Amino acid sequence: METKKSNQENNSIKTGGAEGSSYIAKTSGLKARDYIGYAMGDAAGCLVFSLVTTLLQKFYTDVFHISPLFIMIMFICARVWDAVNDPIMGRICDTVKTTKYGRYRPWFLRVALPLAVLTVLMFSKWPGIGGEFNYTVTCVYATVTYILWGMCYTVLQIPYGSLASVITTDVHERNKLSVWRAMGAAVGSIPVIGISSFAYAKRVDAAGNFVIGENGKVITDLQYKPVIIGVVIMSVCSALMLLLTFKLNKERVITKPAEKEKGRGIKILRMLLKNKAFVSISLVAMLLLAGQMFTQSFYLYLFNDYFNANWMNLVSMACTYSPMLVLMFFMPRLARKLGKKEVCAVGMTFAALANLAMFALRVLPPSQLILPFLVLCFISGCGQTTVVLQLWAMATDTIDDIEVRTGSRDDGTAYSIFNFFRKLGQVVAAICVNGSLLGMHYKYGKGEVQTLENLKKMYDMATLIPAVMFALMALLLFVVYPLSKSRVADLQVQKEAKLKESYENKTIDIQ
Repeated sequence: METKKSNQENNSIKTGGAEGSSYIAKTSGLKARDYIGYAMGDAAGCLVFSLVTTLLQKFYTDVFHISPLFIMIMFICARVWDAVNDPIMGRICDTVKTTKYGRYRPWFLRVALPLAVLTVLMFSKWPGIGGEFNYTVTCVYATVTYILWGMCYTVLQIPYGSLASVITTDVHERNKLSVWRAMGAAVGSIPVIGISSFAYAKRVDAAGNFVIGENGKVITDLQYKPVIIGVVIMSVCSALMLLLTFKLNKERVITKPAEKEKGRGIKILRMLLKNKAFVSISLVAMLLLAGQMFTQSFYLYLFNDYFNANWMNLVSMACTYSPMLVLMFFMPRLARKLGKKEVCAVGMTFAALANLAMFALRVLPPSQLILPFLVLCFISGCGQTTVVLQLWAMATDTIDDIEVRTGSRDDGTAYSIFNFFRKLGQVVAAICVNGSLLGMHYKYGKGEVQTLENLKKMYDMATLIPAVMFALMALLLFVVYPLSKSRVADLQVQKEAKLKESYENKTIDIQ
C-alpha cells in the first residue's frame, strides 16, 4: 500500500501535481536534441576509448613487440596513478567557478584537441620504436603516451558523467539518457572493428611462400599502416563530435561551487564508500568493463590464432551490440515496469550461462565451433545489453540516494570515484588478458608461431573468464544492490523535496 502511494506521488511530481509545475518538472523536459547531444558525447569518447579496449593490447604485442608481463605492469601502474588523478579532477569539477556555459560543458572544448593528439601518438611508430629495435625506448614511449592519454580521457569522462545529473532530474528521462548514452557508445565502438578485422596480411617467408602454423592455417599479422590511418580518422572525428556535444547539451540545474574545505574530499570518499548502492553498482560497472575489455582484446588473439578467421571480430561485435538496436526501444518501459535492478540481474545471468555454454563446446574442432560460438555471443550480448543500457541511470540513482540520506551532492567527486572503479575494471581485464597470455606461453616475438596446446588454453580462458565476471555481476545485482523498483519510486519523491530545499536555500539555480 505504501509503495502504491509512493508511485502515485511520483506520477504527481512528474506532471506537476495539482498546484502546478514541480521542481523536477522545471528541471526536466528533454527533447530529441538533448538525447542526441548527450549520446554524441559518449560516441566521441568511445571512438578513442575503443581503440584502447580493443586494439591497443594486440598492437603492443604484435607491432611494438612488448611482453605481456610489461603491459600488465604498465596498466596496473597507470591505474595506481588514477587513484590520485581521478579524485583531483572530480574536486576540480565540483569547486571550479561556473561559466556562462555551465559547469561541465566547457571541458568538452578544453579536452577535444589534446585527446585526439594523444590518441594518435599512442599508436605512432617512430624510427627506433618497436621491440625489435630498442626495447627499453619502446617501453618508455608506450608508458608515457598511455598514462598521458589516460589523464586526458579522465578530463573528458568525469565532466561528461556528471552532466547527466544537471541535464534532467526526472528518473524516466534519465533512464532514456542512459539508453541513448549506450547507443552513442555502441556507435563510437563500431569503427574500431574495421581495423580489428581487416588490418591483417598473410605472413610470407623469404622465398615469398605463405607461412603455415601448427594448426594447418596460414598465419596472418597485424599491419601498422592501416592501424595508424584508422586511428587518425577516428581521433579527428572524436574531436569534432566533442564540439557538437558542447553545442547540443544544456545544463538545467546550475549548482554553486562546492566549498574548498580542507579534508572535504576524504569526507566525501568515506561517505561514498559507506553507501551500499554506490559501492555495489560501482563493482558492477568495474566487472562489466573488465568483461567487455577482456573479450574485445582477447578475441583478437582467439579469432586470429585459434579460428584463423579475423572476420569473426566484425560478426562477434555485431552479435554483441545488435541486441541494443531492439532492446533500446523496450528497456525504458521494462525498467519502469519491472525495475532496473531486476531486469539487469536476469540479463547478466543469461550472459554468464551463454559463456559457460561456449566453454562446454570446446570439444568441437574450430571449424565446427564458429556458428554456435557466434550464436552464444548473441545471447551473451542480449544479457549484457540490459546493464549497458541502464548502468548510468543506476549510477545517478545512487548519487540521488546519497543526497537524500546525507544532504550532500558532489557529482564530480562521485563520478570520479565511479570512474575509478571502471578503470579498476581495466586493471582486471589487463591482468586477465596478459595473465592468460603468460599462462599459455604466448609467443609475441616477430615471426613466432603458437602451438596447438597453447591455442586450446586460449579458448578455455576466452570463455571461462567472462563467465565468472558476468556471474559475479548477477550476484551483486540480485543480492547486494538495494535500489529496487519500489525504492527508486520512493527516492523520486524524496528528491523533489530535496530540490525544493536546495532552490530555496539558493544552493542551486534553474534554467
